[in-house]
Amino acid sequence: MKIAVVILNWNGMELLKKFLPSVVSNSDGASIYIADNASTDDSVSFIQQNFPQVKIIQNTINGGYAKGYNDALKKLKEDIFILLNSDVEVSQDWLVPIQTIFEREPETAAIQPKILDYKKQDHFEYAGAAGGFIDKFGYPFCRGRIFDTIEEDYGQYNDETYIFWASGACLAIRSENFWGVGGLDEHFFAHQEEIDLCWRLQNQGYKIKYTGDSKIYHVGGATLDSMNPQKTFFNFRNSLFLLLKNVPKGSLFYILFIRMILDGVAGIRFLSEGKLRHFSAILRAHANFYKHFRTMYFKRKSVIYKKNYFQHKSIVVSYFLKGKRDYKDL
Repeated sequence: MKIAVVILNWNGMELLKKFLPSVVSNSDGASIYIADNASTDDSVSFIQQNFPQVKIIQNTINGGYAKGYNDALKKLKEDIFILLNSDVEVSQDWLVPIQTIFEREPETAAIQPKILDYKKQDHFEYAGAAGGFIDKFGYPFCRGRIFDTIEEDYGQYNDETYIFWASGACLAIRSENFWGVGGLDEHFFAHQEEIDLCWRLQNQGYKIKYTGDSKIYHVGGATLDSMNPQKTFFNFRNSLFLLLKNVPKGSLFYILFIRMILDGVAGIRFLSEGKLRHFSAILRAHANFYKHFRTMYFKRKSVIYKKNYFQHKSIVVSYFLKGKRDYKDL
């Protein structure tokens, strides 16, 4: 089983200097690729000079996470793709548990390792933690992270379990399954496209898994931090895209209606906190959603709905009204 570790890069030379050595040292047997999204810094020459064993795929434009990976992965022939962020340090033998599961479970299409915070290594990291889930209204959450509450890692998720979505910070996926559902949706550009991918995989009967036997350390926010209004825009718009594409028709418009109300509440909260740019980002997200409504709605034709995958009725109610902060309390 051949593995390709593919790191998407855009003007990330400093990140590559810091984190690429751990990937090269700890990824025995795998081919390592840098998929460069038309960087204007010295990333490519740095890799060529310092890591000749790393292969470079040069994309012609910066098409974001989704298009960047789609364009690069078309050129690869390996059995397993591991989409790895450039701000990740990997641990020794991190690939072994992932490969073992793929060899043992043909129904498992994608796998995520334990994702810890590089800056605070006894805590989980926001982008994936110990595996992702989703509530009825499209809000993602994780074992180890609900909204902005991050759990300490004391071994509570040292297990293997099926999850709803695997983090794009480190997403291991069979190449045949990746292309079997059409790859990443480029309309998302960045943020939550991995959730859409995992949802489509499950609608075709495949499973998504987490393994605590493999662990990585993620900085997070290296491209867009949580205080960037553009991240707010992508998160709100793409979450609506996600629902429109994947929720069964019988409950789609009810769920979208409730979600619109909840987004309005979030907007009012931003206003009350004086975060006008984030409030504006929500308005822009909804306007862009309406603009692309028809395009995204017609993508539903390729979806086969297998079952209801919602893991929780409303994480918003549980977290903000009932005060449930840890996954175990849900």
